[in-house]
Amino acid sequence: MPPPLSPSQSFDLYGTVVPGSPVVLSVPHGGRDYPLALRAALRVPIMALRPLEDRHVDTLAFAALGVETMLVQRRARAWIDLNRAENERDPQIDGGADRRALGLPSAKVRGGLGLIPRRLSGAGEIWARKLDGEEVMARIAGDHRPYHIALEAALAAARLRFGVAVLLDVHSMPSLSSGAQIVLGDRFGQSAGGRFVHRLESQVRAAGLTSAVNTPYAGGHILARHGCPVKGVHAVQVEFDRALYLDDARDAPGPGFAAMVRLLRSIIAALADEAVALPTTLAAE
Repeated sequence: MPPPLSPSQSFDLYGTVVPGSPVVLSVPHGGRDYPLALRAALRVPIMALRPLEDRHVDTLAFAALGVETMLVQRRARAWIDLNRAENERDPQIDGGADRRALGLPSAKVRGGLGLIPRRLSGAGEIWARKLDGEEVMARIAGDHRPYHIALEAALAAARLRFGVAVLLDVHSMPSLSSGAQIVLGDRFGQSAGGRFVHRLESQVRAAGLTSAVNTPYAGGHILARHGCPVKGVHAVQVEFDRALYLDDARDAPGPGFAAMVRLLRSIIAALADEAVALPTTLAAE
């Protein structure tokens, strides 16, 4: 893998100054960097945080990457969740979260999975102490905002060159009781034109896998913030069942890894094909 175009303290940006494709990849939950400050504040073993990771989905994305621009978060999701808005702060563990200023907490915050995750099923409360507001603001300023600024810039550059940009937000998920192996999200049509998800459904079928759309994952803050079809920026989230590409322990790439690399590569190519084929009058549909 070539060195990052622009490495920062917490994420890497790969690609070229002039985008090589209208597709921009985002990998916000694959990080495995657990800073010492995080470790010192935990009440649970570090391994208890593993379910928060989209384990090795960054490795999957690297293997599928071509000429596209890609952002990869290196910080662990437990440090700060890039797929939550800045106002999704949890007063139960965030000393700087003002309930009156933030308004009603979202379902994610109430469930303990806000901007700073608070609890995990099976592990309970994560933190040994309440975080002070300055700690949280430092993570927002140093990790959350720079990632979104860089992603916005990459999409703007792709939009400028190709007339349209498509964000592919890459995630992974535990196996679902529904049997869906790939979940595609476009926030129920709000973040992307319907042609993009429809095309990806056909790619999944061609790979012999089952898919669902927007259930149970429709996309979070990243799609809400960056997807704007009326401005020619479409955003789609893809979730891979971890059983498809990890080993039985769900720890390392497994026997299905190569097949999922091919599927992700076909998804990227399909999005690029749809983008460049998009009539000018529909680029901002």
